[in-house]
Amino acid sequence: MQFESIKTVAIVGCGVIGASWAAFYLAKGFDVVAYDPAEGAQQRLQEWVNTFWQDLSEMGLVAGASLNRLRFETDLSQAVQHADFVQENGPERLELKQALYTQMDAAAPTQAIFASSSSGLKISDIQSVCQHPERVVLGHPFNPPHLLPLVEVIGGAQTDAAVVEQTMAFYQSLGKKAIRIHKEVPGHVANRLQAALWREAFYLVEQGVCSAQDVDTAITAGPGLRWALLGPYLNMQLANNAGFAHAMEHLGPPMTSWWNDLGSVTVDEALIDTLDTQVGAWLESLGGVNLRQERDTALLGLLKLREASQLP
Repeated sequence: MQFESIKTVAIVGCGVIGASWAAFYLAKGFDVVAYDPAEGAQQRLQEWVNTFWQDLSEMGLVAGASLNRLRFETDLSQAVQHADFVQENGPERLELKQALYTQMDAAAPTQAIFASSSSGLKISDIQSVCQHPERVVLGHPFNPPHLLPLVEVIGGAQTDAAVVEQTMAFYQSLGKKAIRIHKEVPGHVANRLQAALWREAFYLVEQGVCSAQDVDTAITAGPGLRWALLGPYLNMQLANNAGFAHAMEHLGPPMTSWWNDLGSVTVDEALIDTLDTQVGAWLESLGGVNLRQERDTALLGLLKLREASQLP
């Protein structure tokens, strides 16, 4: 299937990620059929989509975009039977995803592409139960996908290379920043980078070096501001006036010593309680601010700023 022929998108799993995807595809002018077996899922989906629609309206809707193009199904087979593209967002449990893919594989048109939003499972494991494994790919977004442009794409051992290319082209045609991963690893790319930071963030609090609030401030008031504009490699290029290699001559040795000193931490109940207490106290001090709403409003402004710039 060529990506230009995709007209109907099925959303399988309508938690916050699935609902965000649903709103995104509606804003791009697709017919969207959603499925989720949880009680009250349809009402929650509609509420979330209505909320996300306000953000998307500010970003600009394509011709034909309408909330009326959303349909909810209580039967998975019915949801995917006419789908050209399936965005799966089920729980992060392999056996559950395999059960979903077995049923979808039997019900969807053979040319339909299945893209999983899995944040860490390998596509090779997910597709192993399918009669048509060649059409199964990773399409992992960053939360919230209706705003953040990143999508990670990779095929499994049995995925047709042409399907990977079609999926990349499809996401890119919708304005997504799709990156192609060439080797399956747990957690893919972006989550592994996050996990590396989380490990040290947890370790610093566990060791009493600083508080959870201080960790967040250290990121949001420092490197996080730069990371929103340029990634680690281009930021290193700008570390001085002589380019990447020269910067590494100065920063390479101390950075290596820092790596050797990074901590190893076990996320046990004691650490979770400590972090939960600190984060809870911090939230209380903020006086009930709607963090999700404030974050998404700020993201809109940042996205508009990036679009107006020549940053990559």
